[in-house]
Amino acid sequence: MKKYHIAVVGATGAVGAELLRVLERRRFPVASLRPIARQTGAIVIDNSSVFRMEPDVPLVIPEINGEDVRRHHGLIANPNCTTAVALMAIYPLHRAFGVRRVFAASYQAVSGSGARAIEELQQQVEFAAQDRQRSGRQPSDMDGKPETATSGKRVDQLEPQVYPHPIAFNVLPHVDVFLESGYTKEEMKMQNEGRKIMHLPEFRASVTCVRVPVYRAHSVAVSAEFERKISVERAREILAKAPGLELVDEPQNNRYPMPLKVAGKDNCEVGRVRIDCAFENGLSFWVCGDQLLKGAALNAVQIAELL
Repeated sequence: MKKYHIAVVGATGAVGAELLRVLERRRFPVASLRPIARQTGAIVIDNSSVFRMEPDVPLVIPEINGEDVRRHHGLIANPNCTTAVALMAIYPLHRAFGVRRVFAASYQAVSGSGARAIEELQQQVEFAAQDRQRSGRQPSDMDGKPETATSGKRVDQLEPQVYPHPIAFNVLPHVDVFLESGYTKEEMKMQNEGRKIMHLPEFRASVTCVRVPVYRAHSVAVSAEFERKISVERAREILAKAPGLELVDEPQNNRYPMPLKVAGKDNCEVGRVRIDCAFENGLSFWVCGDQLLKGAALNAVQIAELL
């Protein structure tokens, strides 16, 4: 088997470390592996957002538009992690019913912000746990704002480093920078990148991105409108057969996708599939995926496998 010389840029970060583990786990044919800068003549698979919307740079999710890698000029872009997780469920439905627009809310883990964000959440959680031990109070007494017996500080009074507010016991409707439209850059990526990946220039997506106190794996609540009549039975059948996706949809048995279950898994999960009651030909569903894997490291290795 032919082996390849691999360079990983940013190998010490959260995504870079996970990418190295995925290369080993999937037994990618590696001749040498070096954390070095990009070099002339190399094929670069870029996990940043810098080149995603460049017209001559393919933006690829292998299960969706793997053929696009053929037109690369030495550079291939990895999509936004939330976009990748959501499109794993949206695209197979689009092929059958023709998606027009989606309304979505994301629930994004702190690891999407890197290793420092993971540490910040851990420190804030430990702070609250130590406070509870010192004070002897129950969670029901704290109203989300525990005071320490020694310092008098509450979690919401701690000085955050990564986020503008504490993330422990909190949710922040703020991912990336705000634009003049009121949306954030992160929220516009699902529409902009979705159009390019699905080759669907009229695709529209209104998204609210929320950072939640989860260490790993993103979740997205999606309401999608389609051109053709849709049924839950047919939608479940399509989703169950989609590559890279598992249908977990037994709400009567408390079975639905959750970040705790998909963390560390290659496949995304989709569930809570139901007819949307707000518009015609609409379907609502809930999709979860490990954004360090399918949203970044795994997707990059799959692109390399295609090459």
